[in-house]
Formats: sequence, C-alpha cells, structure tokens
Amino acid sequence: MESEKRCNDHSLVTQGKINQARLLQNQYTLSILNEGLRVGLLNSEDVFGTQRKLMSILKNLIRRYTQGESSSVTSETAVSLLSSVLYAVDAYLIHLNDPEKAIDVLKNGNIKNGYDQGIELIRHCLEETKQLYKEIHNHKLDVAVEAYNLTIDESIPVFLKKYGIVFDAHNTMASIDYPLAIDDMSIQGVYYLRQYLTHLKMETQFCLLFNEDDIQSVLINYGRICGFDYRIELFNIFELVLNNAIFSVLSGGRAGQIKITSDQFKQLEDLFVRLDDPQIESVILKAVAQLQHDFNIHDPQMTDYLNRCGMNLVHRVKSVVKHNRLETMVIVERELKAKPIVTTFKAADRMSDHHFRLFIEKIMNSEKIADKVDVIRTNFYSLHDYIDLLNTDCLMNDEYEALFKTFGDVELAILIKIVFYEELRNDAKDLSSLYDKEEEHESEWQAHFIEFIKNIDRNRQEAIEKFVYDIDYEEISFY
Repeated sequence: MESEKRCNDHSLVTQGKINQARLLQNQYTLSILNEGLRVGLLNSEDVFGTQRKLMSILKNLIRRYTQGESSSVTSETAVSLLSSVLYAVDAYLIHLNDPEKAIDVLKNGNIKNGYDQGIELIRHCLEETKQLYKEIHNHKLDVAVEAYNLTIDESIPVFLKKYGIVFDAHNTMASIDYPLAIDDMSIQGVYYLRQYLTHLKMETQFCLLFNEDDIQSVLINYGRICGFDYRIELFNIFELVLNNAIFSVLSGGRAGQIKITSDQFKQLEDLFVRLDDPQIESVILKAVAQLQHDFNIHDPQMTDYLNRCGMNLVHRVKSVVKHNRLETMVIVERELKAKPIVTTFKAADRMSDHHFRLFIEKIMNSEKIADKVDVIRTNFYSLHDYIDLLNTDCLMNDEYEALFKTFGDVELAILIKIVFYEELRNDAKDLSSLYDKEEEHESEWQAHFIEFIKNIDRNRQEAIEKFVYDIDYEEISFY
C-alpha cells in the first residue's frame, strides 16, 4: 500500500487557504506555485527563486544530455528536458502528501535535493511497475482480442525498455490501445503505466474468476450483437464480464454465471421497466455487493473499483431503459448454427514469407492471365495470404476479374464483409446501394472487386448477400 501511495496519490489534503481543486497532478509544481502566489503563501521572489533553481538543474541536465559537449540544445529538446525535471520535482512534492509542506520546500528548501529524491521515487516506481507487469503477463487471459494481447506482449515491454528516468521521465512512450474500464489519462510517464497496470491486474483477476469458455462465448456474442469482429475492435473485456455477471444475479442466475439466456433477458426487461432511476441504482449496486460477497472479495482497491464500475453501469442502464434499448447492454447467448460455413480458405495453410515472395515473383513473371490465376489457386489457401496477395498489386485490370471468377459464393461473401466492414458494422441493410457509392477505396483490388460484384447476375448477388449476413466474423479465420 505504501508503494501505491508513492506512485499514484491523488488524496492531497486541503489545508489553510490552498484550494485543492487548483492543484494539477500532471503539473503539480507549477500549479502549487500559482496557488501559493494566489493565496499569499509565496511571493514573486519565491517564484522567481524557484524558477532560477529549476533552470540551474536544467542547465546541468543539458550538459549530461550532450555528454558535456554543449550547453545548448534545440528549443524542442530543452522543453522536453525541462518537462522531465518538473516531472521528478512533482514526484517528490506529491510524495510529501501535504500542499503546505510542498510550498515550504519551494520557498525555503533545496529544490535540487527534491529533484534528486524525485528521481529515486521514479526509479523505485519503475521497478515496481516491472514486477507488476510480470504478474500480469504470467496470468493474462487466453482471449483472441488483438488490442489486449498486443498491449501486454508488445506495447508495455517497449515502454519498460525505452523509458528514460532522467531525460524523458514525463513521457508515456507506448502505444497502449487496450482500453480500461476506468483510466486517468491525465497522469503521465511511469505513474500512468503504474496506474494502468494496477487497474489491468484487478480486471484480469476478476475475469479469472469465471469459466474461460464462458468468457469466450460472451465475446463471440458481443461481436454478433454489435455486428463487428470482436478480435480487432477496442473494448474492455472486464466490463463485459462484470456487466453480464451483474445481469445474471439480477435475473436469478449465479454470480459465476455470465451466459445470459433469452428467458433471463425477458426477466431483466420486466424488472427494469418497473423501476425508476433510484431503484435501478439500488438493485445494480446490490448485485455488485452480492458479487463481492459470493466471490469473497474484500480487497479495498478491488471493491472500490467494482463499485465505481457498478455506478458506470447504473448510468448506462438508466439511459438504455429510457430508450427501450436494453438489448444493447445485455449480451444474450445465441443459438449455435446447425452447420458451420464451408470455405476453401484454410487458415492452417498460411505460407511462409519466403514462399510468399517466390510465388508473387512467379505471378508477376507469368504472361498469361490464366497462368497467373492457376499459380494463385494452386498455391494460396489462407485468407490472410489472399489479402496479402491482393495488397501487393501484382495483378492488373482484367486479371482481378479472372481471379474473382474462380471464387465461390462463400469466398465472395467473406471478401464483401472485409471490404464493407465499417458499413456492415453500422448496420447497413442494402448492400446493393453500397456498390454504387462513389468513393476512394483503400486499395486498387477493392475497387476491382466491387466492380466485379456489381456486374454479376442479380440472383447470384442475392445468394452471396445471404451468406454475408449469415457469416459471423469469428468464423472468418485469418491466422
């Protein structure tokens, strides 16, 4: 708990005339200078003195940055280095946990000493963050959600490897795409990552309380409800699991049950239609408390996180009930298809990069269209390879049509779902109207593909479109 306070403490106690609302977490030193000056605890000379000391630290840091070769850098680099200095001073002043003590340091103390101690606090926090990451990586969920996996396997390791405590402490050098249920993005640097991983760890621990297959089922049905490929979209897994667990409790299910049946959904509709806003809040928060009791959750951080997420659900349920759209919130289990789709695209037959390059070269060296198509249809099997092939622009004009003519209705339907992903996600019902839209396409092959679909027999178009609406994205295997 002490380390958590060091790394991310927002509980600054208001004392004297200081207005806590004016103190900014990511600009703490500057905001406390302004606030101290405003209430008379600091005067202009105190502020100028602090600025001089900060400039002295910056001057020495520039010499370190240039390895003693220069005392000047570009204005952009100087601004970045000063931000890094302020980040370390912020760390020290926030660690004091008392705005008036922080003002006393700025007025009478040794700013250089505060900066040095701030660097050590950041260093310690980075080590804790590395340890926290190891725990998350070792216990991560087995889900096919791209943003979740890339964030844990690639983005966070990049941050931990490249983070610069001295020269770049303020920087959050990572492309963290996976969204949390609750996230404070006003925090920067290692403090932000520490907070992010703390929340991610709690979310992961909660999800691990549930059956892995049930979570997978919720994800699949979520994609079906939204009409998108859940594997590539940005959403929070924990929030889906928590919400369905709450709805399960409210519809008579067990706390550990997150698969919601149609009958349970009907019970939820009947329940919420009878409740006013205060009653909706009451029943949802009671269900959250029931989850905590049934799963024996007593950790204060976890209970607070669940309660805050419960309140987020309250606000959303109030809105969807008002607009009679509860089905957009509750992920209801759908019946399994009697027959899976049958396609010539085989995910397991993806070729190596070396073989891919050899076949592309062979295609480009072939003079006859029939020979090119034969090379493709004889050697390419996975959808991933076909998309890569089309994106290489190794075909021209009539060659595209010749290739598309060899595809069956299912294969063409899959390509339609890829080309018109956004339109289908937005619930487009009339595909034929999309074919005639004049707009720039992402790649040349897509323009040729749409032209091909437009020119085939209308009866076949309708047969293909039926597959478009029947095929779910999780049935389309890219890898």
